[in-house]
Amino acid sequence: MEWTEVNIFTTTEGIELICAKLMDIGIKGFAIKDAEDFNEFLENKNGQWDYIDQDLMGLADCETCITVYLPDNEQGADMLVSIRSMLNEVRSADIDHVYGRLEAELSSIREEDWANNWKQYFKPLRIGDKLVIKPSWEEYQNSDNRIILEIDPASSFGTGQHHTTRLCLELLEKHLKSGDKLLDLGCGSGILSIGAMLLGAESAVAVDIEQNAAATAAENAVKNNIPTDKYTVYFGNILDDEALADKIDGDYDVITANIVADVLIAMKGHFLRYLRKGGYLIVSGIIEERMEEVFSALENAGFTRGQVSVKDGWAAAGFTK
Repeated sequence: MEWTEVNIFTTTEGIELICAKLMDIGIKGFAIKDAEDFNEFLENKNGQWDYIDQDLMGLADCETCITVYLPDNEQGADMLVSIRSMLNEVRSADIDHVYGRLEAELSSIREEDWANNWKQYFKPLRIGDKLVIKPSWEEYQNSDNRIILEIDPASSFGTGQHHTTRLCLELLEKHLKSGDKLLDLGCGSGILSIGAMLLGAESAVAVDIEQNAAATAAENAVKNNIPTDKYTVYFGNILDDEALADKIDGDYDVITANIVADVLIAMKGHFLRYLRKGGYLIVSGIIEERMEEVFSALENAGFTRGQVSVKDGWAAAGFTK
């Protein structure tokens, strides 16, 4: 298997936070290069070290970097988008720039090559009994008369290939009712909210912390002939933007949130605020190791756990209010 090296630049203070968020994305292994660690070694080394290679001495002034390796397949493509989305989220909250520049750079492959090459892994995908996810550049012979959801993810998370998205769409197909009003938090490419509209939702509101994602979701809604008066997209973070939180206020029948564990836990109060009594909450983006932590937090907030789906280390679940 081919691998792509991704170097994430941060600071010593950012190492623990970024590594934790990488684990939430499903990345379990990484290498860390940090000047502070090397300088501590130089200060405390004993007499057993007579010589230190000059290349190693360069670490004393290096920029702190976390290196991960992503498989050269559809999972790696989705992981890269998740990493960049996560870094944008952390950067927007890092007002004092404590965590450095928070940028991800690819090694051994050009950015433009990656941007084009990943498309080879994104093919039409049947999900559940009704939907097929089709990239805008692919043909699909709809012999089984499925509902076609056409998606161009651009730089946003959400191709349908990742288990978290599939699990959400499967839960949506089972629990969404015709005429439902839906809220999609962390909408990415808009795949969940657009899928809900195609499955019979009356209206949808989609929110993402990334401006590019919000724009992509709006474009994808148009591609799928979703009426603009029925589909509204917002850019921002409802956790620290009260004006935005108020703007999307309403009694929604269904809420979808395919994010990461820590954000889902932080949003539990917003889920309660926005979901009508008897409404259905779908959460995903959770690594299996943190599944019970997230589910317990939601239950303690007042939700009742329903169907739980786990696939290859990823979990999604439905809750009622």
